[in-house]
Amino acid sequence: MTIIDTLGFKRTISYEFYPPRGADGIPAVFRAINRLAPYNPDFISVTYGAGGTTRAFTEEIAIRARRETDLTVMAHITCAGQSQQEIDGVLGRLQDAGIENLIALRGDPPAGEADFVPMEGGFAHATDLMKHIKANFNFCLAGACYPEGHVSSPDLQTDIEHTKWRVEAGAEFLITQLFYDNDDFYAFVERARRAGIDVPIIAGVLPVLSASQIRRFTQLGGEVIPPKLDVILEQYAEDDDGMREAGIDYATKQVQDLWEQGVQGIHFFALNRSYSISKILDNLNLPGHSAQ
Repeated sequence: MTIIDTLGFKRTISYEFYPPRGADGIPAVFRAINRLAPYNPDFISVTYGAGGTTRAFTEEIAIRARRETDLTVMAHITCAGQSQQEIDGVLGRLQDAGIENLIALRGDPPAGEADFVPMEGGFAHATDLMKHIKANFNFCLAGACYPEGHVSSPDLQTDIEHTKWRVEAGAEFLITQLFYDNDDFYAFVERARRAGIDVPIIAGVLPVLSASQIRRFTQLGGEVIPPKLDVILEQYAEDDDGMREAGIDYATKQVQDLWEQGVQGIHFFALNRSYSISKILDNLNLPGHSAQ
C-alpha cells in the first residue's frame, strides 16, 4: 500500500533511520527497526548521508527491509552527488524491488561545504528531481517542509512558496523538519493552507538524546530552541542519561498535543535507536500503536 492511501483514512506513526558509514553498522540499524516494529508503524524511511554519501547503504537497507519485514518502506533520494543517470539507476532498482514510496530532496552539501553544487548532468533542485520522477517512474512521492523556514530561505513567505512548488512538482504529502515548539508547526500548517497547499502534512519529531547533540542539530538547521526546552538542556548539559529521560517526557507531551490537535501523522527521527521512541509510544498508548 502507498503511504498516501494510508493517510487517506488514518493518522500515521512512522520512523526514520539512516545508513551507517560502513557495512558493519547495518546490523545495528536492523536491530533498531526490529525493536520498534511491534509498535505497528505505518511506514519507515531510510535517509541518505550528507552530500549523497552512504547512498549504497540506503538502497541496501531499504530493499532488505522491504524483503525481510512486513513494513512499508519509504526510501530517500537526493540530488546530491549523483547524475541523472545514476539517480535513474537507483530509482529503477528500488521500483523493481517493490518499493512504492519515495521522498525526494535536494540534499545537503558535503560536510565542510557551505553551498550546494549539483553534479554535472544532475539536478539542482528538489522540484526538478520530483518532476523527473513523476514523468518516468511510479512512486508515491513525499516532499520536505520546514515549520520555521528552510535555513536558506530569506523569509517564511518565500519558504511557503518553495513548499508549494514541491507539491506542484508531485509531492503527495509533506514531512516536516524537526521542531520543538508545536506553535511553529501549527503556524506553518496555517500558512500552507492559506497558500493552497492541501496535501497531508506529517510532523517530524526528534526526541532529545543529549543537550550538545540537539544544540548542534538546531544550529545547522536554523531551528529555535524554545525557552522551556533550553532550561532542560542546561539542567542536563553534562548528564546524557538524565537528558534522555527528560527528552522522552518532553517529546511525549509534544506528540500528545499534536495528536490531540489532529495532526495527520507523526514521523520520529530515530537516529537508529529505539529506546526513547518505544518509551514515548508506551506513554501515549496510541490506538493501533501499542507494542504487541
